Amino acid sequence: MSLSLSRRHVLGLTLGLAAATSLPAALRAQTTLKPIKVGLVAGPQTPILEIVKANAAREGLSIQIVEFSDFIQPNEALAAGDIDANSFQHAPYLEQQIKDRGYKFSVAGQTLLAPFGIYSKKHKSMADLPAGGRIAIPNDPSNGGRALLLLQHLGVIKLKPGTGAQPSVLTDIADNPRKIRFVELPAAQLPRALEDVDAAIINTIFAIPAGLQPGRDSIALEDRTSPYVNIIAVRTAEKDRPEFAKLMAAYRSPEVKKYIEEKFKGAVIPAW
Repeated sequence: MSLSLSRRHVLGLTLGLAAATSLPAALRAQTTLKPIKVGLVAGPQTPILEIVKANAAREGLSIQIVEFSDFIQPNEALAAGDIDANSFQHAPYLEQQIKDRGYKFSVAGQTLLAPFGIYSKKHKSMADLPAGGRIAIPNDPSNGGRALLLLQHLGVIKLKPGTGAQPSVLTDIADNPRKIRFVELPAAQLPRALEDVDAAIINTIFAIPAGLQPGRDSIALEDRTSPYVNIIAVRTAEKDRPEFAKLMAAYRSPEVKKYIEEKFKGAVIPAW
């Protein structure tokens, strides 16, 4: 009798172990992954993060979305420990915030790009821009520098080495073989300047309200190689948490990519 009981006991342990190892991955993950809070600025990113949230839930990661009303609060909340990650900024903005405020943040991964586009009512391609043509760009250092970096990427100009993310028209153009003349204007005024210049480099947030679709109307557009791709930021001390690997996998998914491409039609593009 004791031998029989012993055998049944061993059999029960074996079956129990087998059942445990055959549990769905999402169910097993629930015992190890901690819920996380992800901050963003209310707007187009909100429905994207809702899809990410649903994806993550299927893999055992619970995400709470925390919305903010400006571009300062998400980093303050991350530094204070009120949220675990944020998804609202591109890398140059993060780098400047770290420099200015001393944040100890790292990049968990890239997400999407709201591309700068070059628009023209006079020319159908960049090749058509005449020597000595006038290109309007934003007059603030951040967006103006971004415009110059795009022109360098397209081979129109060459910047001095080491100029960083905010090159200047006055000091940082090393070569301008087509003698392009730059017209610096407030970013919001650039769509209205199209009649007066050969081309204008316009941020998506100002192009769309002016009736310009980046994927349809631009003669050149930033691509996934842009340094201005948006990122997910986390505290450096926690950058290796398994939750963040799950978060990035849930973000960089076919469902999210399809939504971005169908919803935004080139105004926002996936960075993967």
